[in-house]
Amino acid sequence: MIDVKKQVLSLKGVVQHYAWGGFDYLPELLGVENKERQPFAELWMGDHHRGPAMVQANGQARPLDELLEEHPAWLGAEVRKAFDGRLPYLFKVLDVRQMLSIQSHPTKAQAEAGFRRENELGIPLDAPHRNFKDDNHKPEVMVALTEFWLLHGFKNEQALMRCLQEVPEFSSLLSVFADRSIFQLYKAVMEMPQPEVDRLLQPMEQRLRPLAEAGKLDKSQPEYWAMQAFDNHMLDGGHYDRGVFSIFFFNLVKVNPGEGIYQGAGIPHAYLEGVNVELMANSDNVFRGGLTVKHVDVPQLLSHLVFDPVDPKILKGEPISEVEWVYPTPAPDFQLNRIRLSSGQVYRPEESRGAEIVIVTRGKVTAPDGASFSRGEAFFVPAGQAYVVQGQEPSELFKALVP
Repeated sequence: MIDVKKQVLSLKGVVQHYAWGGFDYLPELLGVENKERQPFAELWMGDHHRGPAMVQANGQARPLDELLEEHPAWLGAEVRKAFDGRLPYLFKVLDVRQMLSIQSHPTKAQAEAGFRRENELGIPLDAPHRNFKDDNHKPEVMVALTEFWLLHGFKNEQALMRCLQEVPEFSSLLSVFADRSIFQLYKAVMEMPQPEVDRLLQPMEQRLRPLAEAGKLDKSQPEYWAMQAFDNHMLDGGHYDRGVFSIFFFNLVKVNPGEGIYQGAGIPHAYLEGVNVELMANSDNVFRGGLTVKHVDVPQLLSHLVFDPVDPKILKGEPISEVEWVYPTPAPDFQLNRIRLSSGQVYRPEESRGAEIVIVTRGKVTAPDGASFSRGEAFFVPAGQAYVVQGQEPSELFKALVP
């Protein structure tokens, strides 16, 4: 049995080597070599079946999902009841070297109905055209560790009209947007025949490529990211990915280190570049809208998106003590906190009603039972467990918990 009397239990996350990942940040964070230049995209810290973290204690390592089955009290009684005996969140560090697919996620009710419907249709869970992998929603909050760029929600009608007027290749779309319907505009480009997509986007690439090669495009311009798409996301046969339209139609957002943003159900978004910590509900439900070779189900996407304009709200972190900040969201599944300690400073949180996972992103801390955790190391705290950590040098930690 694992010693549950210990204040905190060492936890080792699982790396996902998706092609869009960076080569340096996560290997350096984890203290591993990457001589083969393999992409290190995501570090998963949770009990997800595709990569449960390993918990270390008493000289043995066990998958977190197995341990939570053996020790259900670690989740906390309220959390166990509210989330069907599962850890309700998945905690990650992401290093985005190349832009990710445009995507959105369902509400809880939509996920339950969609999952049930696809089960009744007999669609295998691993089928590439399956939309609902489970019955859960997937809200997400992220906090940047480096300068981070993303797309987030539709621009307002005035900005979209300006875009159609100023981007020469989009002038033919002005008639589609005559009544200022964001839905009709997006529906038009998502249902557009592929030859028409190519006809609009090929001259854009020809116009932008000399500017890109001369270094005249800036990350604050959608044209910069359109060129990234032309270089990295062409479809088979040299066809153009219609996700390029979304680069111009969505808000282009820069998030600075320590700042965050929340992606609620139905908000279209795409991570473009940078490193962040991300906390999300434990789900695999994704509707894709381009910049991907994976399945894009346009009718499902259109029926689950929020077409209201979005004014991106950057989360700065609200102080709850001298050393701790919270990034509040409406999600009941998770809460993300940041802790900053100077050398010798002590962090003594209240007992949590649910399990916590903490990662050190800078510095080194120690617990009274002698355990120490340096940059890139993480620990798990069972529900109801009081604990204390002390900074051995200036340190920064991020904590996942249930609000």
